[in-house]
Amino acid sequence: MTSPAPHFDDAFRGTLEQLLVWRRDVRHFRTDSVPAALIDRLLDLAQLSPSVGNSQPWRWIDVRSNEARSAVRESFLRCNAEALAMQPADRRGLYARLKLAGLEAAPRQFAVCCETETGQGHGLGRRTMPEMLEYSAVSSIFTFWLAARSVGLGVGWVSILDRAEVEAALHLPTTYRLVAYLCVGWPQEDHADPELERLGWQERTSAGRQILLR
Repeated sequence: MTSPAPHFDDAFRGTLEQLLVWRRDVRHFRTDSVPAALIDRLLDLAQLSPSVGNSQPWRWIDVRSNEARSAVRESFLRCNAEALAMQPADRRGLYARLKLAGLEAAPRQFAVCCETETGQGHGLGRRTMPEMLEYSAVSSIFTFWLAARSVGLGVGWVSILDRAEVEAALHLPTTYRLVAYLCVGWPQEDHADPELERLGWQERTSAGRQILLR
């Protein structure tokens, strides 16, 4: 049974474009709490994300305990110190000044994992490209990210972590593979430009816009 598709007008498309522009990686959070009902609504929207074979392999872990959060921060601090030491001398000072995680202030934190042995989807579409499961988990992250931005929340993706350390600290099942660690909360300030561009680390380029013809 078919249903009529909604009509998206120019005003909606303009608003969607603004949402994409203002979707930023946030590292500076206020400590104000986020209503649980709002988070539940955003997670419901994340369930609408596309997934290979309709496998829905994303598993969201709500990280609340001080012990677990401390373990994640320790992993970040160690990995960040290693990354700093590996920077070329002319960029080391700039790297040291960057704030690369909001772990100390973000009121909500999630480990987003991929269930690598899920039976959902019956293997459709991933025999030759099994990484599609993890890509599907990423799609749920981006859906959540846009939905969070639409209500004024900020999201920060922390990738300077040791995956095995975090998986062990969170006592995850062996079939769960960490894809992302997210900090979620109300941003201290809003910016339309990426922080790394604003602070001189890397400008946005059009390299990804190039279309190769074959």
